[in-house]
Amino acid sequence: MNPQSFQDLPAREVVPGFTGRFLHGEKHTLGYWEARAGSSLPVHQHAHEQMSYVLSGTFEMELDGVKHTLHAHDVLLIPSNVPHGGYAVTDCRLIDSFCPVREDYK
Repeated sequence: MNPQSFQDLPAREVVPGFTGRFLHGEKHTLGYWEARAGSSLPVHQHAHEQMSYVLSGTFEMELDGVKHTLHAHDVLLIPSNVPHGGYAVTDCRLIDSFCPVREDYK
């Protein structure tokens, strides 16, 4: 596979205020998100293990009922099947890694 830029991948608004671009490997998915300030990601859970990395902005992540305020360069591990959701305190850019592949983001 040749190098790719997230900017060259198609963007889609997955939930209001959260626009994602996704790159899929054989065993995992890497997602680049832009979240508008004031946008909420409802609490949900999935079988995928997830790591969330904040590139810029302030993002509040609720993980299993506990709220964590994340800033640029913070990372949060979200285990499989643990309820989580989020809130963009400011405009944010985020990277999420999912394992296994997120078929629903293809």
